[in-house]
Amino acid sequence: MAFWKRKQKDEVPQAPVASGAAEASSGADRHATQFLTGDAERDQRSVEGLLEEIARISERVARVSGSDDLEELLTYIVDASIRRTGAERGFLVFSRSDGELATEVGRKRGGSDLDSDERYSTSAVRMVLETGQPLKDMFNSAAEAMDLGASVFDLKLRALMCAPLDAAGSKRDGLRGVLYVDSKAATREFSMQDLSYFTALSQQIAVALESARLHLDSLMKVRLEQSLELASEVQRGFMPRIPEGVEGYDLFGWYQSAERTSGDFYDFVKTRGGNMGVVIGDVTGHGIGPALVTASAQASLRSLLRVVDDPAVAIGMLNEDLGERSEDGTFVTLFLAVLGKNGEVRSLNAGHPAAFVWRAASGDVERIAGHGPALGMMDGFPYEESEVVKLEDGDVMLLITDGLAEARHEDAEDDLYGEERLAETLRTAGPQAANARELTEAIVESVLAFAGGRREDDMTVVCVRRVAS
Repeated sequence: MAFWKRKQKDEVPQAPVASGAAEASSGADRHATQFLTGDAERDQRSVEGLLEEIARISERVARVSGSDDLEELLTYIVDASIRRTGAERGFLVFSRSDGELATEVGRKRGGSDLDSDERYSTSAVRMVLETGQPLKDMFNSAAEAMDLGASVFDLKLRALMCAPLDAAGSKRDGLRGVLYVDSKAATREFSMQDLSYFTALSQQIAVALESARLHLDSLMKVRLEQSLELASEVQRGFMPRIPEGVEGYDLFGWYQSAERTSGDFYDFVKTRGGNMGVVIGDVTGHGIGPALVTASAQASLRSLLRVVDDPAVAIGMLNEDLGERSEDGTFVTLFLAVLGKNGEVRSLNAGHPAAFVWRAASGDVERIAGHGPALGMMDGFPYEESEVVKLEDGDVMLLITDGLAEARHEDAEDDLYGEERLAETLRTAGPQAANARELTEAIVESVLAFAGGRREDDMTVVCVRRVAS
C-alpha cells in the first residue's frame, strides 16, 4: 500500500475555492465533532452508530496480518463511509511524496469497486490536504460546480464531503490522506451535522489506520527476525567442519558476520586429484542477498572441484555461471589454494586480497598476489594459476577477507588495520602459536582490539600451517 511508506511533507498547489467553501470549511472546523442536535433519539442513534463503526473497524485492525487483510480493512472503511453518509461514491486518497494523489480505494454504493481511472474532485481533496480542515459543498448551478473544478462540473456532482485523516502523530509518521464521498442525487444534500459526523468518523479511521500500520510493522519485524535467524542457521550449516588428519597440514578457519548473515565464506574440499582444496571468498555487500550468492557460489565450487582436476578451469566455469545469474554490481572475490602432500601449493586469485606466507625459518612474510578480476565481472576471462609456492615445516599461509585489513581504529576513523599490521602480527604471533587455531585467534584478537570490538564488515580467516608428516 502506497500510504504505508513514509512521506515527506508536500507542497500542495493552491486550489480554487468554491462559492461558500471557505465558510463551510471554517464552520466545519468550529463544529467538527458537534454532530449532536439536541434530539435525544436522533443523537442516541448517531452516537451508537459511530461507536458501532469504530468497534467494527477496530476488530478488523486486530486481524491485519498482511497486505490482503489491509486491503480488506481499507475497503470496509470506504463502504462504511458511503453507507453511513448516504453517498453514492467514496474514495480513500493519499498524497505521495511527490505531491501526486494516489487513490487507494474507490467504491460505489452497493459494495462494488469503481474503475481505477474514476474521477473525483481533486481540487476538494487538495484543499483539505492543504488546510487540514474538513469540507462539504453543494452545487446548485453549473457556475458553482465550475468554481471548485472541471471534474465537479463534468461529473454533474450535486454534493460532496471530504475530511482529513488526522490522528495524533499521523502527520509526523507521514500519513497524509483524506476520506471523500460525493453524490449526484439532488435529494442528497449533506448538512453540517453530516459533516461533523463524517469528520468524527474520519478521525477514528485515522487512528485505526495508524494502529494497523504499527501492528503490521510489528508483525513484519517479527517475521523478518525469524527469516534472518533461519538464514543465519542455514549459513552456519554451510560452514565446513575443520578437517583433521590432513597429511602434512594443520588447518583452521574462523568467520564472524557484521550482520545476521555473511557475504564471506570459506571451505575445505577434497579435489578430484585427492588433494585438499582451501577456499576463501567474499561477495560484495552483506546481508540476506549476498548470503544467498555465497551459498550458491560455495556449493557450485565444491561440486566443480570434485569433478574438474584443473583449478583454473573450475574457476572459469564458476565465473561463467555467476555472470549469467548475478545482478549487475554483484561480484565474488575468491582465493583458492590446492595443498600438495609434498608442501607445494598451487593457487589462484580472483580479485581477492593477497594471501600471506610466513616463513618459520627466517620470520619473513611473503604475499601471493593474483591478476584475475572478481568472479562475475568479466565473462570468459582466462584465469591462470599463480606460481607454485613450497611450504616448509612450520611455514604458515594465511587467507583473509578485507574485513580484517579494513577494520578501523576505535579512536581514528581514517586509521585502518591494514596489511602491514597484519604482516607484523603474523611475524610476532607465528613463533608463539602452537597450532593453526592459536595463530588464528591471536590475529583476530589483535584486529578486534584495534577496532574496539567493532565489526563494520564480515571477517573471515583461514590458516594453513605446514607440519611434519
